[in-house]
Amino acid sequence: MEKRVMTVGKRRRGLTVASALLGGVLVLSACSGGDDDSAAGGGDTSQAKADEAAAKKTSEADIKITPKDGSDNASINNSAAVTVSKGTLTEVEMTTADGTAVEGAISADKTSWKPSVQLERSTTYKVAAEAKDSEGRVAHENGSFTTVSPANSFIGNFTPEDGSTVGVGMPVSINFDKAITNKADVQKGITVSSSSGQEVVGHWFNANRIDFRPDDYWQENSTVTLKLALDGVEGADGVYGVQQKTVTFKIGRNQVTYVDAKTKQMKVTQDGKTVKTIPISAGSPDNKTYEGIMVMSEKFKETRMNGATVGFTDDDGKGEYDIKDVPHAIRLTNSGTFVHGNYWGAKSIFGSVNTSHGCVGLSDTKGANDTGTAGYWFYNNSIVGDVVVVQNTGDKTVAPDNGLNGWNLNWADWKAGSAV
Repeated sequence: MEKRVMTVGKRRRGLTVASALLGGVLVLSACSGGDDDSAAGGGDTSQAKADEAAAKKTSEADIKITPKDGSDNASINNSAAVTVSKGTLTEVEMTTADGTAVEGAISADKTSWKPSVQLERSTTYKVAAEAKDSEGRVAHENGSFTTVSPANSFIGNFTPEDGSTVGVGMPVSINFDKAITNKADVQKGITVSSSSGQEVVGHWFNANRIDFRPDDYWQENSTVTLKLALDGVEGADGVYGVQQKTVTFKIGRNQVTYVDAKTKQMKVTQDGKTVKTIPISAGSPDNKTYEGIMVMSEKFKETRMNGATVGFTDDDGKGEYDIKDVPHAIRLTNSGTFVHGNYWGAKSIFGSVNTSHGCVGLSDTKGANDTGTAGYWFYNNSIVGDVVVVQNTGDKTVAPDNGLNGWNLNWADWKAGSAV
């Protein structure tokens, strides 16, 4: 199941949101798939019935995270909060982009949470909340926001994190909190190098974002170093950089997954050799999955997917689906493309029919703890930065700035986006 930005009708209406790893903005997204009675074995279960059944099984607890997912310039004092209606909070975790925990407490009536310390300026925070309804059914919500920075300075929020290990497709992506007009000066203050000796070039997607990558995927088991020497660099008129930082991260094994929407199979390769083949269900004919090279940017053991957040609504304005415990969700685009587990669809759809709203679905079990499912295996054998190549969907190629997907530009076009 999947959702992405729409250009014609509601299929192209998306909602953009923030992500810590992108330091700026990823989408709170949703997508769905389920039975197709013409292709899932001849039953009378329609997509609408499948979505309705899934909704009945999920928690009524409604979690709200503020500031709104994707917000920037949030207050460092009183803006952060988590509340729940029709349920009680059981766990709230708030962390900075590097994983540092923020102290906070759930209220005595277990319906709200707030941090107990002042937040830092110019910092991206991630919030993960869990609640239960009166019947003990669990709901999850995830959000991210960035706090306010001084008006006369700019900061670049970057991914990946210092000390992390990522897949061979992971670019260095920097999102600035101010529009950069002196792009050459700022780019000269950023150096990205690899122990492999690969040439690395920066590409500006817009005034706020620059990504760095080599011609081919990073060499496995290499080390990449990002140096920010931006202190005092004038990025725009009267706006100066403040960062002086060195970041290193490791490249793991070379894992590339190929999704074929025609054969409805996923082939997982390591170092060019197939290690596993998994039956899948991709986007339906009315909601095709993007084609192209996509990079995993986030992983959620369980998350909520609500059609209303990405343009899939009924006549009453509510989401066509709202599943609060989608298992093993891995983000591929800002606009909502995921590889994720699907427990509500008939097992017969996997490998035989494409039924989702655009995501790539794998057979899974409710609760995300069944070690024998395809969704569990793929989630636990994937890391952020791994590559997923989607083929034969009949849809257009994903935009290179929709997520971490600059690999869809050839090397000449990539280099043409450099300011130096």
